[in-house]
Amino acid sequence: MVRNIIFDWSGTLVDDLPAVWKASSYVLNQAGQPEMSLDKFRAEFRLPFTTFYDEHTPDVPMPSLEVWFHEGFRREQDSVCPLPHAQEFLEFCRQKQIRTFVLSTVHPDYWNEQAKATGFGDYIETPYTGIWDKRQKIHDILCDHGLNPAETLFIGDMEHDIETARHGGVHSVAVLTGYNTLEQLRQAQPDLIVEHLRELREILQQNEMQLKPSVKGFEERHPPVVTVGGLIFNDAGEVLMVRTHKWSNLWGIPGGKIKWGETSEDALRRELKEETNLEIADIEFVLVQDCIHSREFYRDAHFVLLNYTCRAHGATDVILNDEAQAFRWVKLAEAGRLELNRPTQILIDAVRAKGDSIGAAGTIP
Repeated sequence: MVRNIIFDWSGTLVDDLPAVWKASSYVLNQAGQPEMSLDKFRAEFRLPFTTFYDEHTPDVPMPSLEVWFHEGFRREQDSVCPLPHAQEFLEFCRQKQIRTFVLSTVHPDYWNEQAKATGFGDYIETPYTGIWDKRQKIHDILCDHGLNPAETLFIGDMEHDIETARHGGVHSVAVLTGYNTLEQLRQAQPDLIVEHLRELREILQQNEMQLKPSVKGFEERHPPVVTVGGLIFNDAGEVLMVRTHKWSNLWGIPGGKIKWGETSEDALRRELKEETNLEIADIEFVLVQDCIHSREFYRDAHFVLLNYTCRAHGATDVILNDEAQAFRWVKLAEAGRLELNRPTQILIDAVRAKGDSIGAAGTIP
C-alpha cells in the first residue's frame, strides 16, 4: 500500500519545460553553440544536468553556465504554471493522509517562488531542492523521515527519476507531462507509466492504494475499449493532425472513448469538440480497427477503433485541450508522409484509396 509519495517537481507538478528550454537555449547561445528545437531538447536533456552541458559545452566552466542559465530563467520564471490534475492529486494525497515530499534539481529560490504561486508548497511536508543527483539524496529522505521503501512511491518525468527510485528501493511511476519521451521512460523501466496524475489517482483508487491489481483484476477492470476517431477536413481540403505524448509523440487524429448510452457519432462530435474546439458535420464511417498491445501507445491496452471522416463546420480555430501537444492542417498526401501512429496510417491509406477509387481526392469525404 502506498503511504508516502516523493514527487519530482519540474514536469511532474509544474510545467517549466518551455522556461528551461529557453534558458538552456540562452546558455548555448552564450557559449557559441547552436540553439536546439524543443523536440531536440526534450530528446537530449538529461539529469544530472552537468552531463548535458559536459556534452554540449565541454570547454565552459560550470559557474559560467549557471550564471547564464539563471539570467535566462529569471526572464521566463513567470511562465511556469501548474500541470493539469496536479492540484487535485495533491488534495487526494491530503485526503488519504499520504505523506508527501519533493526531491528536485530546481533551485531553492525558484522552488519558493513557484510553490507560493501555485499553492503547492502547502501540501508538501518537506522539500529537498537544488539536488543535482537525486540518487545520492533519496536514502537520506527515507532515513530522515522513517519511510518504509515498500510503502513509498517516487513520481517523476525523467529516466533519472526512475533510476533514483531504484537506488532507494521504492516504487516508481513515470508521467508523460514533462521532459522525457515515452521511449526514454520505457527504457528506464518504471513500475508504471501514466499519462498524467489524474490517471494515477484513478489507478490508486481502483486498486485500494496499490499500484497494480492482480492479473485477474486487471482483465476484469480493463475490457476492450471502444473508441471513435475523426479525420477532420477543412474547406481548403486539408486534414487536422494532432501529436500526443501518449502515442510516442507520433501524429494522429483526435478522438476518444464512447460513453455509456452514447451513439458513436455523438461520441465523435463530443470528443472532437473537447479536444479541438471544432464542430463537425458530414460524418462518414471509414473502417474499424483492432489495436491490441500497441507498443506505440504508452500503456498496454486493447482498443476497438471506429474511424470516420468529417468536415469542420463553422469556425476552424483549433484549441487543444491537454490530450495533445501540437496540431497542424496539411493536405492529405502530406499527412501520409508524417511520422504517424500505425492506426492513423491505416486510416489515411484507406481514405486515399477511397479517393482514388472514385477518381478525385477532392471529393473526400
